Amino acid sequence: QVQLVESGGGLVQAGDSLRLSCVGFGDTSCLSAMAWYRQAPGKVRELVAHITPGGSTYYADPVQGRFTISRDNAKNELYLQMARLKLEDTAVYYCHAAKAPAGTVVDDDLVPDRCGLGMDYWGKGILVTVSS
Repeated sequence: QVQLVESGGGLVQAGDSLRLSCVGFGDTSCLSAMAWYRQAPGKVRELVAHITPGGSTYYADPVQGRFTISRDNAKNELYLQMARLKLEDTAVYYCHAAKAPAGTVVDDDLVPDRCGLGMDYWGKGILVTVSS
């Protein structure tokens, strides 16, 4: 099992910067892609940014150019550097990690048998509030 714990949220003003962190505990050796999602009040959870084990990234249009996702595989940590925050960035931010199924290929590496079935892991979420 893997436990994901987010930190770094809080109340900031529009235009400020904030850095979120997510640490993975447990058997993290089979984790592959990681991502940040967010859920604003009254809205569905949406993908913010995604990063592969090799460092390839994807950003949702609303955060492109303002947010940067990164990871430290040795420390089992995921980060989200947020800049030029807007009111509409207010949300609960969730850390997500995927365990790819054994036998699949991730970033040109074969996922070993010991990794078993694929699985999704979620943190409990952390609140980011952007005020005017």
